[in-house]
Amino acid sequence: MGEFRVLEVKQSVFADNDKRADEVRSVLKEKKVFLLNLMSSPGSGKTTTLTRTIEKLKDELRIGVMEADIDSDVDAKTISDLGVKAIQLHTGGMCHLDADMTMQGLEGLETGDVDLAILENVGNLVCPAEFDTGAVKNAMILSVPEGHDKPLKYPLMFSICDVVLINKIDVLPYFDFDMEACKKYIFMRNPNAKIIPISARTGEGVEEWTNWLKEQVLEWQK
Repeated sequence: MGEFRVLEVKQSVFADNDKRADEVRSVLKEKKVFLLNLMSSPGSGKTTTLTRTIEKLKDELRIGVMEADIDSDVDAKTISDLGVKAIQLHTGGMCHLDADMTMQGLEGLETGDVDLAILENVGNLVCPAEFDTGAVKNAMILSVPEGHDKPLKYPLMFSICDVVLINKIDVLPYFDFDMEACKKYIFMRNPNAKIIPISARTGEGVEEWTNWLKEQVLEWQK
């Protein structure tokens, strides 16, 4: 029987990406650009939340947005109409962005005049959680219709996020969503997570979220 070697490719890929992610953060720190990696499943209200965020902060911070998707440029057009810099990143069929892709996006965004760069990652709760993009902070959106048990089903996503926005709280009366149970499950995965219930549609809770984000940006720029 012939001899063969077994290569732990996945481990190597992640190790190389982690190194690249640290390099991305070093560049961002030098340029005083804060990168937020925003993740969620499709339909959670990610683009609407991003729109509200930009409306609140665009007069205080210079904002640039990278819209990542497998195809289409719908989201980039939506964001560009708000008067901020936006580019679309097509992933070529991949369901996530890694650190090298993110760096390419930052170069395309031309961050010399940007304080806050936001990466709207590809919409799913699995692949994006596995790859460090080089972001300063990770944020995710969980919407009420998705159910309060998602932290139990997607532990990695909730464990890597610095802040969890529980969106669509305006429809709480119409869904069997247990807010306290959801918070408990999130803290099981990540005791240090900041949890902010919001409604991107009505604006409830959005100011708390944008105040937190602005504080993070200013702290990073010191």
